[in-house]
Amino acid sequence: MGVITLENEFAVAVAPAKLFKAYCLEIDTLLPKILPEHIKSSEIIEGNGGPGTIRKITFAEGKDLSYAKQKIEAIDEENLTYSFSLIEANVWKDAVEKVTYEHKFVPTPEGGSICKRTSTYYIKGDAEIKKDQIKDVYGKKTAGLFKAVEAYFLANPDA
Repeated sequence: MGVITLENEFAVAVAPAKLFKAYCLEIDTLLPKILPEHIKSSEIIEGNGGPGTIRKITFAEGKDLSYAKQKIEAIDEENLTYSFSLIEANVWKDAVEKVTYEHKFVPTPEGGSICKRTSTYYIKGDAEIKKDQIKDVYGKKTAGLFKAVEAYFLANPDA
């Protein structure tokens, strides 16, 4: 089994605590509202929202990814850290065992945030996944997600 690790940083003009709350604690209600053209629903299917919880995200029809199941690994509201594993999805299922995402939300001098994310891909057997493909496709999608969250909070500062 091979392992691919990527590190990304996403700048967002939203305070870290608010971004953490939206991305980590209120994902089930906020993301379908913010991105209805991409996310049909997000729901907890097992657990109480803490570590061990399983969440299923169903994407809008016509997307390459129709669903994904995440397992929350750790959540620390005080230190604004959050990690989850992608444990099931309809893409790369023959090549990737799981993907673990670790997030740390830190403040910027301007009052916004930097989300520092480490993604670790656990590759099955001798399957091949190109690091550049992951970086290009999923890095851009995550950047787009954070920009949509940013736009929502800039348009709705009291949300």
